Amino acid sequence: MLKVGITGNIGSGKSTVARIFSQLGIPIYDADLRAKALMLKPFLKQAIFDLIGHDSYTENGDLNRSFIAQKVFNNPALLSQLNAIVHPAVFSDFDEWVLVQTGPYILKEAALLIESNSYKNLDLLIVVLADQSIRLERSMKRDGADEASILVRMNAQMPQEEKAILAKFVVHNNNDLLIPQVLKIHKQILDLVR
Repeated sequence: MLKVGITGNIGSGKSTVARIFSQLGIPIYDADLRAKALMLKPFLKQAIFDLIGHDSYTENGDLNRSFIAQKVFNNPALLSQLNAIVHPAVFSDFDEWVLVQTGPYILKEAALLIESNSYKNLDLLIVVLADQSIRLERSMKRDGADEASILVRMNAQMPQEEKAILAKFVVHNNNDLLIPQVLKIHKQILDLVR
């Protein structure tokens, strides 16, 4: 079974593209969603609490995402330490997930697929691209955040053009039609599997 990564910078629409693959019957591992779930597990919770502080979690034990984002996206060293805690847990979780999947290929969707080096354990990479102005608008609308906080997050990410260099496939998502692009990539991946 081929392991295919899909990534893109904030607001690029990688989750939308992944959902189209899902409609084609391809299993999707959402690394960002799984990371949030794993961060609620006691073994990670204590490490995050020790690193970032008691405000990392709400009174009812939920992840305080806005507090964590505010802390780590303004402090690259702290972000790196947080990633060093969370990424190994996500890698293990993904490996266990892959073992129970069936089908010609699976997709691992993650914002930091390249930055975490986990793309090196995959067979192919898809990168979703969109202009910064479009990504900014989408992110502000989706997250209910102001422009400055989204720009801080954007600036913390590797430039999308550098990610595209590593990709086998690129999806353009400004005002482009996504389904024809996904269908073409899906067919090409199936051809590689055969």
